[in-house]
Amino acid sequence: MLASLVLILVLGFRPGIDLTGGTSWQLSFPEETGLEEIKNVFQKETGFIPSVKKAGDGSFIIRLPETGEELHQNYIGFLEKEFGTPVELNFSSIGPTVGRELRARAIWAVVLVLLSISFYVAFAFRKVSEPVKSWKYGGIALITLLHDAGIPAGLLALLGHFKGIEIDTNFIVALLVIVGFSVHDTIVVFDRIRENLILHRGKRIVLADLINESIRSTIARSINTSLTLVFILLALIFFGPPSIFYFVLTILVGTVIGTYSSIFVASPLLYVLRGKGVD
Repeated sequence: MLASLVLILVLGFRPGIDLTGGTSWQLSFPEETGLEEIKNVFQKETGFIPSVKKAGDGSFIIRLPETGEELHQNYIGFLEKEFGTPVELNFSSIGPTVGRELRARAIWAVVLVLLSISFYVAFAFRKVSEPVKSWKYGGIALITLLHDAGIPAGLLALLGHFKGIEIDTNFIVALLVIVGFSVHDTIVVFDRIRENLILHRGKRIVLADLINESIRSTIARSINTSLTLVFILLALIFFGPPSIFYFVLTILVGTVIGTYSSIFVASPLLYVLRGKGVD
């Protein structure tokens, strides 16, 4: 978590056009063309170097500042002169105002999801107030979710710095998927702890032993459930289209981290934050 926080603060993120505004232009060329060749042509003709990626079908996705129709036709002209007549597959432009609005909504979406899940967990465990207060379940769920989303976010900051990976709405979706999957796994462990607390109500218990037993009885289920998703994500990474590689990689890392945190972070925190006088 500390490493991820340092990466985010020092390197920051590279926001895509969804969040800042700009133009996404996908096209293919009749002749064999490389990424660097396209960048060099733009640098020679316009003075700036765009972000260029190769899609799975052999076409190219070029990221540009917000581009009007006159500039659009100008770009087509010098690309046609250099590489032959391109086939335009997609041309979409987002203004800076829309980009700022999408960025604000994305941030609010993540914040509201985290808070809503925490309040829901606290409410769901309201009938189990001893020896751990119900609000602590919600607080621990929030800490765990920040852990699970924070590490993939640090990875994205690292990839943005060294690989030029941009953060767009797809990566916001990936983080929300990670949060949803992780809290599902955490609640399963918490629910087994709740069942055991109710079962032993009125008896003297050692909370550490009860939590340990609850983890042991759910660990196989947690790992097996996560493996089913991991196998699918690995298949997409190795055999899926390159355009979704980093999107899938983010979910894969988050899934592994989320499974780990449900067992080794959330449940131990429940014991650490227990009330006074509880064994």
